[in-house]
Amino acid sequence: MSYAKSKKFYVDTINSIKNDGLYKDERVITSPQSGVVKVRFPEDAPEKTIINLCANNYLGLSSHPDVVKAAHDGLESRGYGMSSVRFICGTQDIHRELERKVSKFLGTEDAILFGSCFDANGALFEAILTAEDAIYSDKLVHASIIDGIRLSKAQRYIYEHSNMEELEEKLKTTQARIKLIMTDGVFSMDGDMAKLDKICELGEKYGALVVVDDSHATGFIGKTGRGTHEHFNVMDKVDIITTTFGKALGGATGGCIAGRKEIIELLKQRGRPYLFSNALMPAVVTATLKVLDILSQSTERRDKLEMLTKFWRTSLEAAGFELKPGNTPIVPIMLYDAKLAQAVSKDLYAEGIFAVGFFYPVVPQGQARIRTQMSAALDKKDLEKALEVFIKVGKKHNVIK
Repeated sequence: MSYAKSKKFYVDTINSIKNDGLYKDERVITSPQSGVVKVRFPEDAPEKTIINLCANNYLGLSSHPDVVKAAHDGLESRGYGMSSVRFICGTQDIHRELERKVSKFLGTEDAILFGSCFDANGALFEAILTAEDAIYSDKLVHASIIDGIRLSKAQRYIYEHSNMEELEEKLKTTQARIKLIMTDGVFSMDGDMAKLDKICELGEKYGALVVVDDSHATGFIGKTGRGTHEHFNVMDKVDIITTTFGKALGGATGGCIAGRKEIIELLKQRGRPYLFSNALMPAVVTATLKVLDILSQSTERRDKLEMLTKFWRTSLEAAGFELKPGNTPIVPIMLYDAKLAQAVSKDLYAEGIFAVGFFYPVVPQGQARIRTQMSAALDKKDLEKALEVFIKVGKKHNVIK
């Protein structure tokens, strides 16, 4: 079929997405990522300065001068890119240094770098499991985990979100050579944490590996920011951690799998995104190394983030907004209707607040929301101003009284 014949299908599909209120617009940022950014929306509109409440920049390090300088140093000392995959001629000393350093930070035996955590999750299951094995995953795991599981020939069992009774029943009544429990540490759409202590207990009871995607936790969850396994005091019981450098750890790109040394070794032999993608660019590696240095010096940014999160959540609840329960910097405001979420987001933007509506297929049908996220790049006065705007817009749309 030529494109002239198929074009109508794509046009009709796009129009259907728009009519259903599910079309996702992109705002164009014209400044570095931070708590306050300069934005154009639509793209040809005048630039305006607004408070940013929807970035994964949890620790405010995306534009930190020491991180930027470290990236420059990486360019100067190791070049722009590797032009090769790792096992051919793409491994530099700094790649191994970062693997050792992130592994030590997370409390694991070794680590392997990827271009993103999406790639890491895409590599994991196919490389370490066969048709004789089984995966038990939370219903709300990240899309990258779902895609990674699909690539594996392992048996697949899904349990309702954080339902430990159902998970145990599936572990008890199914047979497999290797059993693997897969969960997000912090669920990115709802902002709640997995019951990782209970999951590890079940892992021990039924001889299952425990794997956690801690992308929305690494750097700031737990007493020293190691992640959900530190928060639940199970650092020695989690077998594998997948995480990203693209959120709290600098915000650029890159990710890793950290865990048992034999598993990491096997991933270096069989992980397809690792074997067939260029090595992580040197500037990202040196910048991430600097981020880990910053985190080892102080918990100041993590502590500020915790304070801002508590203030924001408490203030929104007092104003009458319905929130998803949780205690992480992800604070979703439930609206349930996609078109309402779009309208609220548009009015927030007009009032100087950057907060995007989330709706199907990013979240289930009928679960539309405004997902707000805290960052150490924000100040309390930013949130006080944002609260005034949220109340004004919320009353306009009859979200609150």
